[in-house]
Amino acid sequence: MLNKKTALTKLAIVLTVGTSFAQVKETKVLNEVVINQNRLQIPFSKQSKNIQILTQEDIQRLPNRSINELLTNIPGVDVRQRGPFGSQADISIDGGSFEQTAILLNGVKIMDPQSAHHNMNLPVPVEAIERIEIIRGPASRIYGINALTGAINIVTKKVESKLITAQAYGGSSFKDNEQSSSGKYYGKGVQLAAQFNGGPTSQGLYLGHEDSNGQRYNTASNNNKLYYDATYQPNESNQIKANFGYIDNQFGANGYYAAPTDKEAYEQVKTAFSSIQSKHQLSPAFSISPRLSNRYNEDEYWYLGKETTKGRSKHYSNVFGAEVNAVLEKHYGSFGIGLESRFERINSTAIGSHNRENYGGYLEFKTEAIAKLMVNAGAYINYNSKFGWQVFPGLDLGYAITESWKFVFSAGSAQRIPSFTDLYTNQTANIGNPELTSENAYQIEGGIKYLSNRIVAQASYFHRNINDFIDWQKTEGAAAEGTVVPWKPSNIGKNTVDGINGSFRYQLNDPMATTRYYTTISYNYLNPTIKVEDGVRSKYAIENLRHQVILNFTVNHKNWMLTTANRFNERISYKNYFIADIRASHQFADLLIFADIQNIFDKSYIEAAAVPMPGRWFSLGAKYKFEY
Repeated sequence: MLNKKTALTKLAIVLTVGTSFAQVKETKVLNEVVINQNRLQIPFSKQSKNIQILTQEDIQRLPNRSINELLTNIPGVDVRQRGPFGSQADISIDGGSFEQTAILLNGVKIMDPQSAHHNMNLPVPVEAIERIEIIRGPASRIYGINALTGAINIVTKKVESKLITAQAYGGSSFKDNEQSSSGKYYGKGVQLAAQFNGGPTSQGLYLGHEDSNGQRYNTASNNNKLYYDATYQPNESNQIKANFGYIDNQFGANGYYAAPTDKEAYEQVKTAFSSIQSKHQLSPAFSISPRLSNRYNEDEYWYLGKETTKGRSKHYSNVFGAEVNAVLEKHYGSFGIGLESRFERINSTAIGSHNRENYGGYLEFKTEAIAKLMVNAGAYINYNSKFGWQVFPGLDLGYAITESWKFVFSAGSAQRIPSFTDLYTNQTANIGNPELTSENAYQIEGGIKYLSNRIVAQASYFHRNINDFIDWQKTEGAAAEGTVVPWKPSNIGKNTVDGINGSFRYQLNDPMATTRYYTTISYNYLNPTIKVEDGVRSKYAIENLRHQVILNFTVNHKNWMLTTANRFNERISYKNYFIADIRASHQFADLLIFADIQNIFDKSYIEAAAVPMPGRWFSLGAKYKFEY
C-alpha cells in the first residue's frame, strides 16, 4: 500500500523533471472565456460559481488520449475508469454519484436515461474539442434536471480557417499478452480533422479510430467516432448551427460490472447524437434561440461472452429534446428565460419498455447595478410525468474587493431523476425499484478568487445536503442456498458532504522569455456523512474521494515542451494511489512529435469495481497541420 510519505516523495521526484499548462498570455485568455450557459453569458473572470476550465492549450499538452483521461486533471472531478482508450468511465463531481452529474455538448444535455454508465460514450474525438467547462455544485437553474452535484460541458471548436490535421499515435506496456502465445499489449489510434470557412458558412468534420488488444485478459477495445458541425451566419443578427455525432464502442468487459463471474463479458455501445439550433438578435436588447436535439443509444452486453446468447441483454433508448431560450437586456440588468421539453423512452430485454416526459422552465436575472457587486439569481421549474412539479432556485453573488480579488458566494438546489435501470431493471444480480423518488439537493458555498494576467487562484468551502439519496444495496448472508441476493436501489435518506477546495494556476516568468514555466496545483478534501446499516453492503455510497491532489507543471523552451501531470487520490474505502504521467514534444513547423509515459512508477491501482488499471505505458505520436 502506498502511504502518503511515499507519494509525496515520488511527487518531488517528478517535479525535478518538468511542468504543465498554458502558453503565452494563456491566463489572460482564460479570464476572457465566456462560459456556455444557454441564456446569460458571463465571462470566466466575472463568474461567482466554482468553475474549472480545461483549455485548448491544456488539452494539447497533457499526456492523455481520451476525454476520460483529460478529466482526471480537473479539481473536484472523480473519474472512475474501467478501461483505457476511453472504453468506459463513470464521472462524478465533489463526492456525488456518477448519476448526479449532467453531461452536455455545447450546452445540450446528452445524458443516457438507461444508465449514466453510458454518459461518457461521447461521439466527439478529442481533436474536435476547444475546451471543457466544469460547473461545480447544483446547477438545475442553469442546465435543468440531473445536474445535482454539477455539470460538465464539452465545447467544440469554432471553425475560423481552412485547416486539415492528421494525428497518429501508438503505445504499449511491453507486457506479455495473456490471450496470445506471443506479442505484447498495445494500443493505437488516429484522428483526422478538416475545417472549412468561407463566406457565411463554416464546417468541421472530425474522425477518430482507436483500438487496443487490452492491458489484461479480455480488455481489448475498438471504437470509431465521427463528428460534424456546420454554422451558417448570413448576417450579424442571425445564425444557424447543426451538428451530428456517432460512436461505435466495443470492449472486453472483464470485471467491469459483475466480478469475478464476468471474466468473458463483452459490450458494444453505439450512440448517435444530433442537434440544430439558431440564434436571432431581434433587437439590440432582445435575442431568442430555439433548439432541437436527439440522442439514440444501443447497448448490447454479453455476460458470458459473444460466443453464446445466454446472459445476453439488449437495450435501445432515445431522448428527444426541444427548447427555446431568450435574453432581454435592460440598463439595470439582464433577464434570461427558457422553456424545455424532454421525451425519454427505452426498449430493453432486462428493463422492459417505458417512456416518460419532462418539462421545464428557466428564469434568471443578472445585474451589476450596485458598484462592485455581481448578482445572478433565478430558478428552474420542473414537471416530470412520474414525479410531478418541483422548483429549484439558485443565487450567485460576487463582490470585487479590488480589481483582482473577489469574494464569492453561491446557493443552489437541484434534482436527479432515477434512471430506467434504477426503476425497472430485472436481472438475477440486480433488481430495480419502481417506488423510488427523485433525489433533491441544496448546497451553499463561499470563497475567494484572485485573477490576474498570470495567476488564477481560488479557495472555497461548501456544504451540500441530498435528500432521498439513492444507493444500490444488498444484505449480506441473506440468500438461501443456491440463490443470489440481488443489488436493489432505495432512497436511503440524507447524504451530506462538507468540502474544502483550492486551486492555483501560475505563469512563473515573463511570457516572452525564451524559456517559460507554468504550473497548476489543486487540493480537494471531502467529508461525506451517510449511514449504511450493519450487514448491508453499499455499491456506490462509500467509494467517493476523500483527498485529491493534482499538480501539473510545464517547461517550454523554444520549440521544446516537457509536461508532467500528477495526481494523488485517496478514497473512503479504497487504497490511495499516486499516478504520474509525462509528455515531451517538439514542434517542427507544421509537424508536432510527442512521446508519453503514463503511470511512470508502474503503480497498481483500481478506480472502479474490481478492474485494475494499466501499469506503465509508453506511447509515441505525431500530429501534422496543413492550412489551405
